Amino acid sequence: MMTDTNSGSNNAGSNSAPLTKTARQQKIIDLITRQSVRSQIELAEALATQGITVTQATLSRDLAEVGAVKIRSTAGSVYAVPGEGGDRSLQQSTGETLDAKLPRILEELLVSAVSQDNTVVLRTPPGAAQYLASAIDRSSMVGIFGTLAGDDTVLVIADAAVGGAAVAETFLEYAAGGLAEG
Repeated sequence: MMTDTNSGSNNAGSNSAPLTKTARQQKIIDLITRQSVRSQIELAEALATQGITVTQATLSRDLAEVGAVKIRSTAGSVYAVPGEGGDRSLQQSTGETLDAKLPRILEELLVSAVSQDNTVVLRTPPGAAQYLASAIDRSSMVGIFGTLAGDDTVLVIADAAVGGAAVAETFLEYAAGGLAEG
């Protein structure tokens, strides 16, 4: 099963997501969970910098459909969205939190990591690959173009400039507890 490509600014390819309602709503979720978004105007501007223009009415509808709500945080009043799957806790500006989770998840699930050229194959216990791939996709780890996950294997495609060997080494260091979290 294919998981979403990393939504960070490190996408090296010239292709982008199609401008569908689903793609636009996923971009809204990504923005809300990666940075503090205080208003619809701020969200519309962030989308515009990524080539997505929406009307205020469409943005309001999208926010309602993804379950976004305003919450009070240390950054003031910001948007938050429910987590994926059975996780109903609100997620907002969690780039740091997600990055802190990735080393812990790798410590628990990574069995092996091997690389060739700009690809990395990660092995996990049966049934854990999609969970790990999702954590990688949601992190802001530099050098990741995207992931594909099966039952116990994750294929990570690294940016050519970074290379698979460097990405594999980073995963192994995270799993060994050798890199600082966040």
